[in-house]
Amino acid sequence: MRLMLKHIFVLTAFVIALSGTALAQNASEIAKVQSGQSCAGCNLFQAELSYSTLSGLNLSGSRLRQANMTIAIMDHADLSGANLSIANLYGARLTGANCKGTNFEDAILVATYLGGVNFSGANLNNTNLSGAEAATAIGLTQTQLNTACGDDSTQLPTGLILRKCQ
Repeated sequence: MRLMLKHIFVLTAFVIALSGTALAQNASEIAKVQSGQSCAGCNLFQAELSYSTLSGLNLSGSRLRQANMTIAIMDHADLSGANLSIANLYGARLTGANCKGTNFEDAILVATYLGGVNFSGANLNNTNLSGAEAATAIGLTQTQLNTACGDDSTQLPTGLILRKCQ
């Protein structure tokens, strides 16, 4: 029995070690995006992209979890199906970006310009939209906003409301 438990422990430790490596950021893919190149499906975990111009880039399906995109310009970027959970997009501009099915859970979209952004099927759970300009956003629903928060300066499409952030 002890030998079997030891084997299970060693196997579990091995699997955890492999999964940690598989989820680590990919420096060459981050450098590619920092230089202005598209990178669909890339691992951009914790990427430093603040003040970057990422307009028109295809980052669909990419892992941008915990990325810093403060004041980045992402006009018409394809972020569909991307994971932007816990990402910081403070003051970013996403004019006309495709965020269909994008995961923004726990993300900071404070003072972000979201004009014409497609939010169809996006996850906005615990997303902070304080001061965001989303009056012309597409596909934004009350159900999505019920799990997000904002403030009095948040601009939404007519008829939609948002609870206040604590």
